[in-house]
Amino acid sequence: MSPAPVIIAIDGRSGAGKTTLAVELAARLRAHHKVALFHLEDIYPGWNGLMAGVDRYVATVLEPLSRGDAATWTSWDWENHHDGGACVTLPAEIVIVEGVGSAAAAARPLLAAVIWADSPEAVRRTRALDRDGGTYEPYWDQWAAQEEEWLRSDDVAGHADVRVLNRADGRAPEDVLQLLPYLPALATALAPEQSARRGLSLRAERLELQPDAAALFDNLYGGSPNAVWLDSSNAGAAAGTGAYKPRSAASERSRFSIMADDGGLSGQSMTHRSGESLIRAGCATATVEGPFFRWLDTVWGDAPVATPDGYPGEFTLGWLGCLGYELKRETGGADFSARTPDAALIFAGRAVVLDHAAGVAWLLALDVADADQWLGDARAAFLAASSPAAQAAVAAPAGGSNGVVLPNATAFQGRDTSDAYKAKIAEAQHEIAEGNTYEVCLTTSLTAKVPAANIDPWPTYLALRRKNPAPFASYLRFGALTVASTSPERFLKIASDGGMRAEPIKGTRGRAADPAEDVRLRLDLETSLKDRAENIMIVDLLRNDLSHFAVPGSVTVSRLCAIESYATVHQMVSTIDARLRRGSSRAEAVAACFPAGSMTGAPKISTMAILDRLEGEPRGLYSGAAGYFSLNGATDLAVAIRTLVIREEGDGTAELTLGVGGAITADSVADEEYAEIRTKAFGVLSTLGTNFPDS
Repeated sequence: MSPAPVIIAIDGRSGAGKTTLAVELAARLRAHHKVALFHLEDIYPGWNGLMAGVDRYVATVLEPLSRGDAATWTSWDWENHHDGGACVTLPAEIVIVEGVGSAAAAARPLLAAVIWADSPEAVRRTRALDRDGGTYEPYWDQWAAQEEEWLRSDDVAGHADVRVLNRADGRAPEDVLQLLPYLPALATALAPEQSARRGLSLRAERLELQPDAAALFDNLYGGSPNAVWLDSSNAGAAAGTGAYKPRSAASERSRFSIMADDGGLSGQSMTHRSGESLIRAGCATATVEGPFFRWLDTVWGDAPVATPDGYPGEFTLGWLGCLGYELKRETGGADFSARTPDAALIFAGRAVVLDHAAGVAWLLALDVADADQWLGDARAAFLAASSPAAQAAVAAPAGGSNGVVLPNATAFQGRDTSDAYKAKIAEAQHEIAEGNTYEVCLTTSLTAKVPAANIDPWPTYLALRRKNPAPFASYLRFGALTVASTSPERFLKIASDGGMRAEPIKGTRGRAADPAEDVRLRLDLETSLKDRAENIMIVDLLRNDLSHFAVPGSVTVSRLCAIESYATVHQMVSTIDARLRRGSSRAEAVAACFPAGSMTGAPKISTMAILDRLEGEPRGLYSGAAGYFSLNGATDLAVAIRTLVIREEGDGTAELTLGVGGAITADSVADEEYAEIRTKAFGVLSTLGTNFPDS
C-alpha cells in the first residue's frame, strides 16, 4: 500500500475544456511531483451511462486510490458499445481525475479539491465536437440532458473550491495553479509550488522623470477594473533636492506613492466576507474558508523578496487594498456583516513607486514572462504623463475647480439626527461613569443614493485630493466599489527590518481663512486638556497593542500630542514605536492592533461592544485600514477616515457613504462633539458641493 494520494477533481459540463486543463495542469505539477491522470470518459458505460459511470468511478477508482491502493477498473469500448478490458490506475503523490461527474456528491468526501470548469454553451458544443468529431454529435443532446438532470440535484459548481471560466486561450492552467496552494487541503502538498513562486526575483528600474501622478495613473490603470493608488497627495511636504532629509514626521509619511493593478501573469485579487475569501487569478476563482488574518498569514510576512540595491522604499510588490472595520470579529469584537467587503485586496506583480523626495520613480516587476512588455509600456506611460498636454487633460474632468458639483437631489442623509447623536453621547458618558469604558469613539454615517451617471469616482477623487491633500490619501477601485480617501492618519507600519510604528490622531480643529484665527485654533488644540487626555488614552492602548508582539522594553513614545496642520484641519498626533520580536507572525501583529484604537476607544474590546449597541449598524470600510502588505514583510496601513465609499448598486444607482465620528470622554460637551463631526465631514462634503445634512 502506498501513502494516500492527494486527489483533485476537474468537473464541468461537456466541452468545458476539462481534459486539456487536466493534462496541462498535470504537466506543470510534474515539475515537483509524481502525478497520475484518470479520465472518466474511459469508464462511462455508453452514451446513456453518466450516473452509472459515476457509480463505477467512485467504487472502483476513487475508493481504492483514496486508501493508497491500486485501482482496478473496467473500461468501456466506445466503438463496439460494450465493456472493454480491465485497467489499472496506480496511486501517485497527486491524482487528477477529470470528467463530467468526477466531483459528484458521492465522490466529494474522497477528494482534496474540486475544480469546476465552465464555458458558454456554444463554445462547449463546438469544442466537444471538434475533439470527438462525428462520433459525439448524434448523442450531444442525450448526454446534455443527463448532465442537466444530474446538476439539478447536485450543485457541484457551488461546492467547488476553484471555478474557472475556460476560454481556451491557454491561461487556465497557470491561473488555476496560482490558486491551488491557497486551499488548506493542498497547502502542504503544493509547498514546492509556493516556494518556486516565492523564489522569483524582483526587477527594478529607476526613472529620472517626474510625471503628473494623476496623468500617470490614468495612463497606466484607467482601464483596469481593479487598481490601487496609495497617494501621498501632500507630496510637497516631502519634495526636496539632493539627499533626502525629512523635515518632519509628516514629510516622512508623504515620501512615496504607489500605483498598481492586478494585471499580468502574476496578478490576483481577493475579497473577504464573513469568514470566506474569494481569490481570483485571471479566469480562475478560489473559495477559501477561514479567518482573514489566518489567510493573510499564509501569503505574507516571510520576506521572500529582497529589497533591490539602491531602492529606498519599503514596498517590494505584494498585496494592496483595504480592510473593513467588521474584521473586528477576529480580534475580540462581535460578528456583524457589512454591505461592503471585510477586505478587498489586489496582488501586484508589477507596480510604480514615486519617490517625491528624490524626484524620481521606480518601476518594479516580478521577473516573469510578461515583465519586459510591461516595463516598456510603463516607460511609455511615464513619457506621456510628463507632457503638459497630459497634465492638462487630467485636470479637465473636474472642471478645473476644487470641487465636483452634484445635482441638488443628491443631498446626504445622516444616520443620526443632531439630537439622536447627542443622546448617544450621553449614553456613552453613562458607560464611562459606570466604569465600563473610559473613552468611546462614537461614529455615525452620511449616505446619498444617486444615479450612477451622476457620480464619476475618478474626477471625484481628483477633486478630493486637490481640496484636502493628505499623506495617506488613496484611490482604490475594485470593480463596482471605489474607496476615495484623504486620510491623514497612519494606523500601523511594520518595516522589513521589524521596526513598528503607530501614529494615532485624537483632537481636531477646523482651519480658518484668517491667519490670526487659524493660529488661535491651533493653539486652542495644543493647550486643550480634554484633547490631550483623549490622545494619551489611545497612546496607552496602542502601547499595549504593540507590546503583544514587540521585543520587551522596545515600546517607546517618541512624540506625544504634537500638532500637525492639513488643508482643512489641525490634528493632534502621537507616535509610538516598537520592534517586532523575531519569528513573530506579522499578520498576527497587525491583528493584535486591529481595529485602530483611535477608532474604538479604550479599553478596546469592551468599548467595541458598547459601540455595537450605540451605533446599531456596521461601519463597513470606514475606520478600517488601507495600505499594503509587501513581499519583503513590510506593511504600511492608514486608518480609513475622511473616506468616501462609492458603491454601484447594479440597478443604475450608486450609494455614497461617508463615516464621521469623535472620541467621547467624561468631559465631552455634546454640542462641541457634534460640531467636530461636522468639521471632519467638511473636506469631503464641500468637495462634492453639498452640505452636512440638517438635523
